[in-house]
Amino acid sequence: MPKKQEGLGPVKRFGVRYGRTVKFKRAVIEKLQKASTKCPYCAKHKVVRKSKGIWHCTKCKNTFSGQAYTFVAKPSLTLPPVAQVMAEIQRPEESDTDEQSEAA
Repeated sequence: MPKKQEGLGPVKRFGVRYGRTVKFKRAVIEKLQKASTKCPYCAKHKVVRKSKGIWHCTKCKNTFSGQAYTFVAKPSLTLPPVAQVMAEIQRPEESDTDEQSEAA
């Protein structure tokens, strides 16, 4: 009698097909995809996945984008902070005025 597969959750439906490693990876993705996710607008755990990368809050009716299988509520972590960008923009202007004052 075959051993019972444990830890696969919703992927048990595939039975003996596709191999163990592929099913374990699929199980992790499906658990993340169906996990309760907090809405960045209303802070309720009502976000559902509509399609790949499109997420929808059933409480506040907002639709927004995220990653394909998981929603990242803090996209600002991937972008530099606004203060850092503004400082980089202002630096060249300051150096231009210093060079002009030295030349005079």
